[in-house]
Amino acid sequence: MNNEPTPNAHSTIELSITQERLRQARYSFNLSLVATTVSFFIGFVGAGLILSNKISEGTVAATGGLVSSVRCIQLAKDANDRLDKVLAEIKN
Repeated sequence: MNNEPTPNAHSTIELSITQERLRQARYSFNLSLVATTVSFFIGFVGAGLILSNKISEGTVAATGGLVSSVRCIQLAKDANDRLDKVLAEIKN
């Protein structure tokens, strides 16, 4: 019995891996959009608290919004990098 994968099985595995990478990239991108929206509102609330002279609460909220925004941007960049990598692999 021959245990070597056939070329068709190899391309099926590559297609499956590519589809999984694309699925993960989509989920990462969607998650980053939701998290960015949430962090925007946190930052907005923080700015409102700062303007209403509740500086300590406002500082905490604004800092939380800023930190989560940075992380969301990193997630979106990672998702885009994965898509670029998949595209480069497909072209080869």
